[in-house]
Amino acid sequence: MAELLRMPEIAANTEEAILESWNVGVNVPYRAGDPIVTVETEKAVVEVEAESDGVLLRLLVEAGTTVGVGTPIAVWGAPDEPASAVDGLVASLRTGTAPVTASPGSTTEEPPAAMVAPAAGEAVRAGGGRLFASPLARRRARELDVDLNSVTGSGPRGRIRRADVEAAAARPVRQEEAAVPSGTGAEGGTRPGAEAGARFVDVPNTRMRTAIARRLTESKRNTPHFYLRGSARVDALLALRQQINAGQGVRVSINDLLVKAIASAHTGVPAMNVQWADTSIRHFSDADIAVAVATDGGLVTPVIRGADSLSMSGVATATKDLIARARDRRLRQDELQGGSITITNLGMYGTEDFAAIINPPQAAILAVGAVRQEAVVEDGAVDVASVLRLTLAVDHRAVDGATAAEWLREFVDVLEHPLRILL
Repeated sequence: MAELLRMPEIAANTEEAILESWNVGVNVPYRAGDPIVTVETEKAVVEVEAESDGVLLRLLVEAGTTVGVGTPIAVWGAPDEPASAVDGLVASLRTGTAPVTASPGSTTEEPPAAMVAPAAGEAVRAGGGRLFASPLARRRARELDVDLNSVTGSGPRGRIRRADVEAAAARPVRQEEAAVPSGTGAEGGTRPGAEAGARFVDVPNTRMRTAIARRLTESKRNTPHFYLRGSARVDALLALRQQINAGQGVRVSINDLLVKAIASAHTGVPAMNVQWADTSIRHFSDADIAVAVATDGGLVTPVIRGADSLSMSGVATATKDLIARARDRRLRQDELQGGSITITNLGMYGTEDFAAIINPPQAAILAVGAVRQEAVVEDGAVDVASVLRLTLAVDHRAVDGATAAEWLREFVDVLEHPLRILL
């Protein structure tokens, strides 16, 4: 029996995703567990596995298309499925009588070409006639202040899609365009936020940037942050790194050493190794630590699993792999979930110290600055030391101030006695 394959909900609260590629061809048999389609979410690229044996009988969505969760993307079934069954199932999509065979979700921005019933004599614009644009395109046009009459549609029958609107918004604005807000009918004035005659370019927000903005806003609004600041003398830590890298193994970065130090501090103060939930506080036995990675699309935080049980070279290898795949948008969704703390390091940019926003449901985030030579006083004598400044942001719902202070003291002690990292 021919059935519909629908866009799955890869992660909670995901409304849409990009169908990146089909991994099997039409009428090519696959087995249960085989990856049949690759889907790109806001932060990860995920291979969707088949739940049972079968073949793809017809593709309804081309690779590269943004698709709403729950939307039909293909017809699948047995290899000997009659063509009439496939045609009937596709026809039912046009009439809205197609059976629901997966979790419901939002619809696509527009039906795929295979599901569009052509209308005779229908035109996009003819002497001021109807302008064809998807609901998402119209909403995006209002958000970006784009006149739909100036946009050329790339969809079926010239229909304007959201991507067309965003491409139009990204074009440089000519001076005469900036003088009058498009679509308002007003005389004079400027686009919001622009001075008269100003030249500017509106760069549409990507799905990843929009997701980051939403999560950070929610975190800052809903999570009661408090901050602890400290510093550590890291001359011994730098010497240890030099000794490790003098060998022939995997090269270790300062950040790798910091990850292991966090794992050690979690072992010493396990009350920090937690996540907050509305009805409970989850305590972890393993130290799963997220590492902030800057990519072209925005910040992602893949998680190093069981950092407390990994060797130093194991942490370095895992970190390098996650960073490389993060920048290629090849992380799996599960690699972006979990953990109790994130480390974010701007020391390579010369930043001395800064504060960061917690990544819920994690309990904390550690912001690390640059190592600097400073004068320090010890036992009444002035000395020059390599100093690292730290700012720990903590969720007060999950962790009390005294616990966080104990953890920071433990962490600094590990940095200043770095052989503990290797134990």
